[in-house]
Amino acid sequence: MLNHQKQSDLFEVIAEVNRRNIIDLLRVRPRSVGELVESSHLSQPGVSKHLRILREAGLVTVSKESQKNIYHLRPEPLMAIDHWLEPYRQYWSQWLDSLEQFLDDEEKS
Repeated sequence: MLNHQKQSDLFEVIAEVNRRNIIDLLRVRPRSVGELVESSHLSQPGVSKHLRILREAGLVTVSKESQKNIYHLRPEPLMAIDHWLEPYRQYWSQWLDSLEQFLDDEEKS
């Protein structure tokens, strides 16, 4: 389970759109910095900066393949966020069920 500070840090890290885009790319498969630069339209220094932040937050790991650093997404921090969100999903589900019922009733009127 995430402690409050770690949870807050993770939310700050993934709040940045370029980092979320990198996470989305790594969700599909591990990638090198060069592949991330091509896919993200960021500069190499920009991608490297975001990867460093993601690595420090524990969201990615890096391995060496020949001369390339390959970045891999770590699911554990995202699973912890998913676990934290679970009670809110129940709330959203109840709210959406109520909205659906209201709209159905309005349509019948």
